[in-house]
Amino acid sequence: MGEAAGDRVLSRLHSVRERIGDSLSAHPNELVAVFTRLVNLGNGMLQSHQIIAEYNTAIPEAEREKLKDGAFEDVLRAAQEAIVISPWVALAIRPRPGVWEYVRVNVSELAVEELSVPEYLQFKEQLVEGSNKDFVLELDFEPFNASFPRPSLSKSIGNGVQFLNRHLSSKLFHDKESMYPLLNFLRAHNYKGMTMMLNDRIRSLSALQGALRKAEEHLSGLPADTPYSDFHHRFQELGLEKGWGDCAKRAQETLHLLLDLLEAPDPSTLEKFLGTIPMVFNVVILSPHGYFAQANVLGYPDTGGQVVYILDQVRAMENEMLLRIKQQGLDITPRILIVTRLLPDATGTTCGQRLEKVLGTEHTHILRVPFRTESGIVRKWISRFEVWPYLETFTEDVAHEISGELQANPDLIIGNYSDGNLVACLLAHKMGVTHCTIAHALEKTKYPNSDLYWKKFEDHYHFSCQFTTDLIAMNHADFIITSTFQEIAGNKDTVGQYESHMAFTMPGMYRVVHGIDVFDPKFNIVSPGADMSIYFPYSESQRRLTSLHPEIEELLYSNVDNNEHKKPSAGMCSRTGTSQSSSQWHDWTVSRT
Repeated sequence: MGEAAGDRVLSRLHSVRERIGDSLSAHPNELVAVFTRLVNLGNGMLQSHQIIAEYNTAIPEAEREKLKDGAFEDVLRAAQEAIVISPWVALAIRPRPGVWEYVRVNVSELAVEELSVPEYLQFKEQLVEGSNKDFVLELDFEPFNASFPRPSLSKSIGNGVQFLNRHLSSKLFHDKESMYPLLNFLRAHNYKGMTMMLNDRIRSLSALQGALRKAEEHLSGLPADTPYSDFHHRFQELGLEKGWGDCAKRAQETLHLLLDLLEAPDPSTLEKFLGTIPMVFNVVILSPHGYFAQANVLGYPDTGGQVVYILDQVRAMENEMLLRIKQQGLDITPRILIVTRLLPDATGTTCGQRLEKVLGTEHTHILRVPFRTESGIVRKWISRFEVWPYLETFTEDVAHEISGELQANPDLIIGNYSDGNLVACLLAHKMGVTHCTIAHALEKTKYPNSDLYWKKFEDHYHFSCQFTTDLIAMNHADFIITSTFQEIAGNKDTVGQYESHMAFTMPGMYRVVHGIDVFDPKFNIVSPGADMSIYFPYSESQRRLTSLHPEIEELLYSNVDNNEHKKPSAGMCSRTGTSQSSSQWHDWTVSRT
């Protein structure tokens, strides 16, 4: 047993080029048949399902069984696309989410080459007539983030906060000097000139630990519900200011967290302590396109789920902010502004109203700012694909409006969709504010090959602007919120929306050799949740909407014999809109009755 263990050696993981080369040596006839079949289809691009279909056609089932033990079939199944330009076949291989390799096979010479990202994209560009391969702008965002820590396991994608907490706590554990940035932050932290957490009496880590222990000892002699006002003078003498808690019990819990963190840092304690620090009081949320209002707009062009998402989001956010501010012992009124476009001619809605309070909130408003040009305010509705010429001026106007409303810079700016993310990016850069991006939908994955053949789409969709905007926003953002892992990195077989921006080319404009890294810890998955007033357990029958039951029952179960009752029953649940295929589904159902 021991001898067998001693004979074990670590083997090197072979590259895709080596694995294809080995397969060519072991099964030359079968592989030549596959690649020859691909070449015979003519120059062009094949998607993953087409590659597998051609493989299954070229190789009889019995012969495919022999290849299953080898690497070639695994490589083919991991190929997301094949570029065929005779006698070459180039493959984009995705062994796992977020990891890509590129190879090129010469079918005539049975030679295999490994390609770099720029080489693969340059080869791909040859499919487009008139592409200039001599002078191409290459975009590489990797150097800007090369020194930032990031995970390497696919399962860690979308868990950025947890990863950074582990990384930072490990650094704090091994190097106590790394605690000084946290100390300096707590000393400098304030809101509109009001000092919070620590004052100038504390200048070192040892002084901080001493003050925390004395404060803890003082609180231990007080009832748990003693209000902060009863001990704030003692706290100030020790160098502690507002923000530790609204009562003795909560302040003591916060003190314990920081003492534990100074003594033996760990990810859980770090996350809990950072969560107690009062930092976010004013939030600006950008959603420029469409008709943003609380009634009579759903189903209008470019108006649907994003509006519902944001309105639900701000109600939950305000409640959480109010709760935290109270628990932190602060007397601060938070503000949330949803910034959208003002539409003067949107009759029957409130889209022409500058400021509108959000129902179900106390401190949240919709702030509408018009698009304008040198000729004046733009009054008509504009498609989300046509807004790009107006956004820079809109950003300047928004900056002026929110400064007037808040009388301060916001603490957090959240962008929604491509246009909102661009405005959020510009505002955050201008104001020096934390920037969050929420894509909702990245159009690049909705339209196959819309990057390679972007010129065909340009007149209507202006993807040259949109894809550039998405790249800028996702790289500028301090953090990115997604609803699912699939949105970032897809799954075993499909490419994620953000992942599709890792490397792509728009011939004649630029070539993106490194657009985004899906392993970046700025990605965080936060599922949107559900409104429990709408989605409740089936057992709570008293909460159901029953007013329509008699009419529905009459329609379904009546004994009256008429044309209405002879029609088949069918149901569909979606918002109204052309993109939901409601009308097509209705027409299809009617045509078969």
